[in-house]
Amino acid sequence: MSILTRYLLKAHVGPFLFALGILTGLLLVNTVAKRFEELAGKGLDLGIILEVFFLSLPHIIALTLPMAVLVAVLYTFSQLAADNEINALKSSGVNLVRLLMPLLAASLVLAGFMIWFNDSVLPETNHRLKNLLVDIGRQTPMMELQEQVINEIPTANMEGRYYLHATKIDAATNRLWDVIIYDMSTPGRTRTVYADSGRMTFSPDRTDLYMMLYDGHIHEFESMRPEMFHRLYFHEQRLRIAGVGTQFERTFDAGFRSDREMSASMLAAEVRDGIQQVRQVRDETAKHLEDALRRALTWDGAPAAANPLSDDSATEYAEAALLELETGSTTSGTRGTGEAVARQLGAELRALQSREEMHQYRVNQYRVELHKKFAIPLACVVFVLIGAPLAIRFPRGGAGMVIAISLTIFALYYAALIGGEELGDRGTISPAGAMWAPNTILLIIGIWGLARIGKETATTRGGGWDDLWNTTRRVLARPFRMLRRRAA
Repeated sequence: MSILTRYLLKAHVGPFLFALGILTGLLLVNTVAKRFEELAGKGLDLGIILEVFFLSLPHIIALTLPMAVLVAVLYTFSQLAADNEINALKSSGVNLVRLLMPLLAASLVLAGFMIWFNDSVLPETNHRLKNLLVDIGRQTPMMELQEQVINEIPTANMEGRYYLHATKIDAATNRLWDVIIYDMSTPGRTRTVYADSGRMTFSPDRTDLYMMLYDGHIHEFESMRPEMFHRLYFHEQRLRIAGVGTQFERTFDAGFRSDREMSASMLAAEVRDGIQQVRQVRDETAKHLEDALRRALTWDGAPAAANPLSDDSATEYAEAALLELETGSTTSGTRGTGEAVARQLGAELRALQSREEMHQYRVNQYRVELHKKFAIPLACVVFVLIGAPLAIRFPRGGAGMVIAISLTIFALYYAALIGGEELGDRGTISPAGAMWAPNTILLIIGIWGLARIGKETATTRGGGWDDLWNTTRRVLARPFRMLRRRAA
């Protein structure tokens, strides 16, 4: 490895790690803000909360690592150009395109790592995170009771059925006033507890709820013995509700995985199964159509066909039957039974079409996710090709220009990726085209900039914000100038 290659790679390591840490931290803070409501007030251990954020990191890193590559390339090359090191290299006869070869090799290594990461690590962490969030969602919050509302108190085994109403609740001291508790745990017996006030506490293992009630009475009624009614007055009454579910428990993994929890091999298998299901639905549609048309040949004593229906005759009879259903008109050969056959055929075809669309939608989803596993990692290579020419062309903007250009490219890239994912799922465009279009467009721009990289003449006296603004304005105005020339 030459001295220049080591120098370039070493110059990129610091900005890359810094950008990766900052971007990952910002997105992690955003994740914390979104998850805070789900985690707060559940009495969870610190380890469970940290596990949620740890399992959220792989998904964030899958997005921020290509971003960090672009930031590192923009910052490093802008510094080299601003310090006239690029001019010195060109004066020494160094080919700037050749200068990018080590960076392209390093970006390919990163892309290969990210492909493995997205295929092996990311699906498993996504699956574990989903299961963990489901378990947390089942956790009963310690202070979830609302005033003036009949609150259900679910138990872990769902055997006990308790409902609580309180006029006032003090969450800080767990005190309640004007309490009514409806105990419907025993079939055939209704037990209602009225109390002037009460206090809630939990058992040390946080599995049972204890309610100390003051100055009240209990009404008990059995449906099998309607003549019996019990009323009991008390000054203090202790009520225990077992298994309220405040202790966190991990559930058994059912094994179901969404498309973002699957590896490439799983996605490919799902695509094959989905295509097979689509073919089966189409075959079933053809069979229903053929059976309906055979019945249509015998309408009102019409002679049955001696031979199986040909494709042309089947199409003609189907069009005639469906036209009758839509227009409400009948002909001598399509009366009575023809209307019933047409209606039945229309209902069957609509149901089969709905099934086919559902299976095709799932196939598109799996294909989109499969291509995305490779498209996002290879964006590292594309960002090197587009970042270096931009940094050399505008070296005077400093860190502000690096941030502005990076955010612009990130926004455009991921907006195109999200929009393409939606269009690919719907089948408006092919899943492959939806995921690879952003990379292809940026690759073309990068190759064009790479072809001009040796012709740049910017020095420390140019390439600043004014130059960027004027260049952007000229590029955006060029199509309008061409239209005016053609109009003239």
